[in-house]
Formats: sequence, structure tokens, C-alpha cells
Amino acid sequence: MSTPYPFTAIVGQDDLRLGLLLNAVSPAVGGVLVRGEKGTAKSTAVRALAALMPEISVVPGCRFSCDPVSPDPACPDGPHAEAAGVSRAARTVELPVGASEDRLVGALDIERALSEGVKAFEPGLLADAHRGILYVDEVNLLHDHLVDLLLDAAAMGASYVEREGVSVRHAARFLLVGTMNPEEGELRPQLLDRFGLTVEVAASRDTDERVEVVRRRLAYDDDPEGFAARWAGEESALRERIAAARALLPRVVLGDGVLRQIAATCAAFEVDGMRADIVMARTATALAAWAGREEVTADDVRQAALLALPHRRRRNPFDAPGLDEDKLDQTLDEAGPQENNDGDDQPDPDPDGGGDDDGGGGGGGGVPPQADGDRTPPRGESGDTPSQAPEGSPDAPGRPTGAEQQPVASAEPFRTKMLSVPGLGEGAAGRRSRARTEHGRTTGARRPQGALTKLHLAATVQAAAPHQRARGRSGRGLVVRRDDLRQATREGREGNLVLFVVDASGSMAARQRMSAVKGAVLSLLLDAYQRRDKVGLVTFRGKEAEVALPPTSSVDAAASRLESLPTGGRTPLAAGLLKAHDVLRVERLRDPSRRPLLVVVTDGRATGGPEPVALAGRAGRLHRSEGTASVVVDCESGYVRLGLAGELAQELGGTAVTLDELRADSIAGLVKDVTAAGRAA
Repeated sequence: MSTPYPFTAIVGQDDLRLGLLLNAVSPAVGGVLVRGEKGTAKSTAVRALAALMPEISVVPGCRFSCDPVSPDPACPDGPHAEAAGVSRAARTVELPVGASEDRLVGALDIERALSEGVKAFEPGLLADAHRGILYVDEVNLLHDHLVDLLLDAAAMGASYVEREGVSVRHAARFLLVGTMNPEEGELRPQLLDRFGLTVEVAASRDTDERVEVVRRRLAYDDDPEGFAARWAGEESALRERIAAARALLPRVVLGDGVLRQIAATCAAFEVDGMRADIVMARTATALAAWAGREEVTADDVRQAALLALPHRRRRNPFDAPGLDEDKLDQTLDEAGPQENNDGDDQPDPDPDGGGDDDGGGGGGGGVPPQADGDRTPPRGESGDTPSQAPEGSPDAPGRPTGAEQQPVASAEPFRTKMLSVPGLGEGAAGRRSRARTEHGRTTGARRPQGALTKLHLAATVQAAAPHQRARGRSGRGLVVRRDDLRQATREGREGNLVLFVVDASGSMAARQRMSAVKGAVLSLLLDAYQRRDKVGLVTFRGKEAEVALPPTSSVDAAASRLESLPTGGRTPLAAGLLKAHDVLRVERLRDPSRRPLLVVVTDGRATGGPEPVALAGRAGRLHRSEGTASVVVDCESGYVRLGLAGELAQELGGTAVTLDELRADSIAGLVKDVTAAGRAA
């Protein structure tokens, strides 16, 4: 086994180290999520924490790490007779992003269960992690069905495995630690809330600190054991401090005053539910124990809020994480001892809180990082601007077609209609289009290819039944052979690649109109986030098209690029479609199982170069020839409408929808499979 990098040798990253250490002191804090760019020692710190965790006592021979003092009465290896426990280090179990369900929760030997009626159970990673650390690197890329299993185990402290009437349950209480790069996509809110704390990490910009990081890493790579030996003294001292803090923890007093500050802080930042209050209380208590104190102070509450609240106040993936610290200080000050109206009370530890300073925290609005004080109205339908020229020709002569316009804010997002790719795919699990998946409703049976994961009981019995006499069956049990087993085929939903092709030319540059267009794309991005899609963004204006965002799982990155999108110039529609074709061609090679959905946001106009409309039609037919599902969001407005977006949709073999029709609460009748109109034609 390789020598882990010493925890005490990590340079900087104070919040990261503190969050991990607080969980080592008090596992009840509930784990930690580490968010940050690549190459910031996230995984190194988590793996180094294992060496600092106190040893645990387990029942000898128990595969589920039962505590000999209070063994699990439902343990599959039980019941356990009274015996002296054996000590071992707490495990750090890594859950790979591509792990199967059986690898996570364990698997039953279905053949023995059917033929012998015994529960032959092979424990999974949840059993291995019981009373230890479950570490998920790139947790935001974890498949939804694994996320659901983690949520269930974290909520109930137990894992359940049920297959065709055979059930196994075992305890599964663990410290959940996850790392993620936000550029690769955000985490589902349900799992996000399960992490007690969150910390943001970034590479240092201090030259001396970066030099020291490189120096230590090179020294470790040259001689891991020798490097670890040089830090053995610091590691031992830190381990002793953790043990002392654990021993002090039960004696720490959480007074009514600080408890009131905790409740007031959670209420002020409008976090959902009561888990935030509980986590803050446990974190503040652990902070006091870590500092060697027996009483929680307002400073502990403030630090606990900075660790426990940022990820709980996000309402959608476009909200930036973080807290308004001025508002936090004001809230703590207002909920402090002065509420007793006693002039002799001691002031808050932070005398600069300034209860009479309404500042940026007034009005109860806080400072949501995503707020734009001058957001435009949600939609700009007819009559975008009084001075706008009627859109009566393919190349509208109005002022917007001239020089580049400054970016405008998007309108408020809305819930969109469901758009899906027709047919049956086999892509990554998601929530958009129909697909053959490991989860979902059973649609048939087949012979297993590799390990059996989902047994189709009726088909298995039907396959084994004709051979019972030949196999000499004499008892009640069914004689089942490997060839009899049948794998259930299931149908669920997959995530797709949603590639947006957005017209940013002068014909789209009227402020109200572009605001409405951005609001629509933002709404579709939010829908893509909820349906676990990858997204990409191609824009076209002037003389060319560009890939504003290559396909990624980070919809907030796409939203950021969209907000800063300038407009103006001609309308090279064909260039945008051809650029999208290049992107999809590369993605088909990279991920052939993920089916694309092309969303073209335009009024259908095409200008610049010879025969721009005909060239755009040929580009559209290129997508159609390759079977790319597509939808055109028609942004044309005004009294005179040319219907060019509808013609483009026919060339693409897809369908056209207006901004109004895109809304989920609009009139019924929008075709869900976006190429249905093209096939009918």
C-alpha cells in the first residue's frame, strides 16, 4: 500500500483542512463537500485524513464492522455472541463515479437464493464504509440512481438490498466526503443538502506559497516514506489534538444565546428545512472543542455559518455560492445579548457589527449573487421598441444591424415544455428521452451478457421449468442452472447533449427582444440541468460563428457565457449550423451513446455572402441527413412575420416553436418529440 501524503504537509487550504478536521472531531457534523478547480489538493487532503482518524473496535470476522459493545441485531453476519472486539483503523472507502449499483450496495447470489433459499450476500461499498469515511471523487458526476441510494443510506443509517422478494439489511453510517469541480456541473439539491459542510478551494496566487507546494510535492514523489517520516511528529500531535477535542466535545455547552443566533442566521438566509440549524449547532460545538473551550461563542457561530450555509441557500444552479458576510455579521449582532434590553449586558464579541447600519443587508433581500437590479420584463413580444423598424425583409434595415451592442440582462427564466429525442437510446442515465437503462420499468427479458444485475424471475422460471425432470428434481427447490437466468430489460430516461445555436446578430439586438431570447435559453438551460443533460453553446453574428462553450455538464458556465453575449452585425445562419455540425461530429466520436438535441434560437433571417438563405437550408439538410433531432425557437416578433424560422425547421427535419409556445403553461399541443413534425412532412 502506498504511503499517503501527510495531512500536516498540505500548504494553505485552511478552510479545507478545518472542514475535514471538524468532521474528524464530530462525525455528527455530517461530512463535507469540497468544491474547487482541478489541482487544488482536494483528493490529497481527503485521503490524508484517514491516517488521523481514531481506531475503531469491531466484532471479529464481521464483514459489516459491527461494534462489539452494541452490535447490529439485524447484521447479516449475526447474531454476534459476546466477545472481545479487535481494533483497526477506520476505513476510507472510495466510490468510483462509474460504479454499479451492486458494487455500491452489495449483491445477492440469485442462483443460490432460488435453488437453496439462502441469503448469500456479498457486501458492497456501503458496508465497507460503515463507521468510516465514504469518499466520492467528482461526486457531481455520479449517476442519479447511485445518488438515490446514497441519499437513502445517509438518511436512514442503513442499506437495503431487495431482489425478487429476498431482502437484506445492514447498518451503513459513514462520514460522507465528496469533491467536485463546479466547471463539470452542479450537484442535485437533495444530495447537496446531505453534506454537512462545504468549502471552496482555489490555487494560491502567492508565489512563495506555490513554490513551497511544488517543493514538498517533489520531495514526496522522490521518497514517500522518507517524506512522511519527516512529518510524523506533526501528524502525531494533530492526531492527539483530535482525540482531545473528541473527549472534550460532550462537555461543550451550547447556550441559549448562541442557539438563538444560529436560528436567526438560518432564518435570515432563508435556508430550506431545519437541517441547517442542526448542522450549524454541531459545527459550532465542534469548533469550540477544537479550540479547547467548553462554551460556544459567537465567533464559533459565525465560522459555522460560513461552512454550513453557502450550499444550502442556492435556489438554482445559476446562483453563485457564498454568503453576504456583512449581512451575517448584522444578523449575529441583532440576535446577540442586546436583545435582553439590559444596558449592563456584555456586547457581542464583534463590537463592529453595527446594528444601526442598514447598509447592504437592509430590506431583507440580502445580496443574492445572481440578482440583477435592472432585470428587464420577462417577455418582449410585440412592439419591442417604438423606434424599431418593421421586420418586413430578410435583412431588417433598422439600427440594430449596425455596430456591436452591449450585452443585455436576460429575462426571468420560466418552466419550459418537455423536449425529447424520439426513439429509444442507450445513453447515460438522465431524465429527458426514452432509453434502455439499468433502472426503470421492465419491458422484457434476455440472456445476461456478463454479470447478472437485474433478474427477470418469471422468464428465469419459464426457462428452467421444462428441464426439471431431466435434472432429477426431487425436492421443493427449483433446479436452476446458469443458462436459465434471464436479465430484465428496462426502459427509463437518458440525458442528452443539448446544443444551443443562438443568433446574436443585429436583427436580434433590440433590448427587450434579446432579453426575452436570453430568458428563454436560460429556461432551457435550467431544464437541461434538471434532466441531467450535457450542454453546449454556439453563437453566430457578424461574419462567423464560434463555439462559446464546448459541450459540458456545467450549465452555470453556459448561463455565464449567455449573460455576457454581445449582439450586432450580420446573420451568418449557415455558419452557425455548420459550426454546430462540427461540434456534434466530434461529440459522436467522444460519446457515441449520448444522443444530441439541436436547439436553434433565431428569427430565421440569414444575411451575408452569396445566397445566404439557400446556404442555410443546405446546412439544415446536413443535420437532417444525419438524423439529428432539432427544434427551432422562433424569435420573430412584430406585426409582419415572414415565417423563416418555420422554413428552417423543415430543412432541419424538426419543428418550430415560438417563445410563448415554449412555456409549460402555454396552450396544449406542442409536440414532445421534436422531429415529429419533420417526419410527418
